[in-house]
Amino acid sequence: MSTIVLGHADPHHLGGLHAADHAGPASKRIVTGYGFWIFLLSDIVMFSCFFAAYAVLSGQTADGPKGSELFDLRSVAAETGCLLLSSFTCGLASIAADVREKTLFQLAMALTCALGLAFLSLEVREFASLVARGAGPTRSAFLSAFFTLVGCHGLHVSAGVLWLLTMMAQVIAKGFRADIQRRLLCFALFWHALDIIWVALFSVVYLLGAGQ
Repeated sequence: MSTIVLGHADPHHLGGLHAADHAGPASKRIVTGYGFWIFLLSDIVMFSCFFAAYAVLSGQTADGPKGSELFDLRSVAAETGCLLLSSFTCGLASIAADVREKTLFQLAMALTCALGLAFLSLEVREFASLVARGAGPTRSAFLSAFFTLVGCHGLHVSAGVLWLLTMMAQVIAKGFRADIQRRLLCFALFWHALDIIWVALFSVVYLLGAGQ
């Protein structure tokens, strides 16, 4: 009768394999970024509801002016250019933060702030012009939906500018600590998401509206 010899597995070897398969919990940076993406997705759901409301009400002008009579595409194009360029400078700030280059970081963030403020000033001027022409948010359902959607995005940009200034001050005071780096990651995700939403807003509201 033949004998089959079974080898004994080395428990230390198995433990090593187990440790290699399971490297442990993710870093705080990954967890923070993942959690902030969940927040951004909830924000995008809110904007999707505003887009849906605008799509339903865009034709309800109550015999008032339509988008083609109100929208100045040159001004809106300038707003778009400011916001897209600010996304580039925000990316430069993120790179500077990764290599811990304070001067480049502060310069890139200052440019991002200036472009964000330029965007907001153009948007405020647009709103003031519409109200002065009797096309305020109470004029029609179309204008109510327009002011709600575009104004909500403007409020997000305003919050982003305040957040940006806070991050600049924190880097000056505390440097590029790990917790500061995580907050900068969240800020960059937020700012780039605003650009994506604006591209959709520009296409759906202004370009389609100007062609009606």
